[in-house]
Amino acid sequence: MKTKIGVVGYGYWGPNLVRNLASHPLCAGLTVCDVDERKRDLVQSRFQAGNVSVTDNYQDILADDEIKGVVVATPISTHFQLAKQAMERGKHVFAEKPLAHEGPLAHELVELAKARDLKLMVGHTFLFSPPVLKTKEILKKGDLGQIHYIDTQRVNLGLHQKDVSVIWDLGPHDLSIILYWLDDVPVEVSARGRDCVVPNIPDVCFMTLKFRSGVIANVTVSWLSPTKLRRTIIVGDKKMLAYDDTENQEKIKVYDKGVNYQDPETFGEYHLSYRSGDVWSPHLDSYEPLYAEMTHFLECIQNGRQPRSDGMIGWQVVRILEAADQSLRNGGNVVKLAWEEYE
Repeated sequence: MKTKIGVVGYGYWGPNLVRNLASHPLCAGLTVCDVDERKRDLVQSRFQAGNVSVTDNYQDILADDEIKGVVVATPISTHFQLAKQAMERGKHVFAEKPLAHEGPLAHELVELAKARDLKLMVGHTFLFSPPVLKTKEILKKGDLGQIHYIDTQRVNLGLHQKDVSVIWDLGPHDLSIILYWLDDVPVEVSARGRDCVVPNIPDVCFMTLKFRSGVIANVTVSWLSPTKLRRTIIVGDKKMLAYDDTENQEKIKVYDKGVNYQDPETFGEYHLSYRSGDVWSPHLDSYEPLYAEMTHFLECIQNGRQPRSDGMIGWQVVRILEAADQSLRNGGNVVKLAWEEYE
């Protein structure tokens, strides 16, 4: 069984999406939409042989009953309207991250997909990355014990965006990963940062999240760093884990390290014993996460599976981003998030 797909947007990430779909065995054909004639010509030159066509009119994709799924790879501000139009025409949707530029709009898409019995998937590609999946497996097995805190750094020099801050550009990566790992949502968010280069567009931010389980997560994102870092530390009461995505080998290391506390026997005394054991690096599969993500989208359409990076997690990420923005505007004040009304 194969599925025909429409792709709207052939800008920064669109070419990668089209490349992975064009020759995919589960894809019956592609129609790529972009208003820029040069980009349409580029598509045709790259895919001269094959079942890839182009158009400058999104209505052509919506009107094609053979197209069962639409991939939205346009600027964030357009995600909502394009995704909504596609689902109103009965088409499944894959939208690049973040799902929408406002929480209520993202939630409306989630509800629309539910009402129409359609698949809504968000481009949180790291949820298909071997190190992230292996870490999820380790956490699920309880190897680290009870999680105390998570610390992430995602920094580099550039690329400054003209329409969104670093929070909305880099933040969705680590936020979606943490939500996936913990199966939990934060109840408090605070953020501090500044616009060092372009006025009114923050290019560095430090976010702190407190989850319902008590776990604390610190997320650092920046376009203004002399080195590229993609590093995460997870500290549990049994073991600790380090995940460095810039490493060519041994991206994950599990440390048998920790501190044991004993109640004081007499007033004013306490005992700490430090443990430093072996370091273990698990074997990781090797494949392109984006190809796995596109495979998952096609399989969800064909088999009715619920996407791993579904609309719900996409909406949760948008709500956290909004809370971080609100905190940033108010000097780092804590913003509380209530989820019960949506559960």
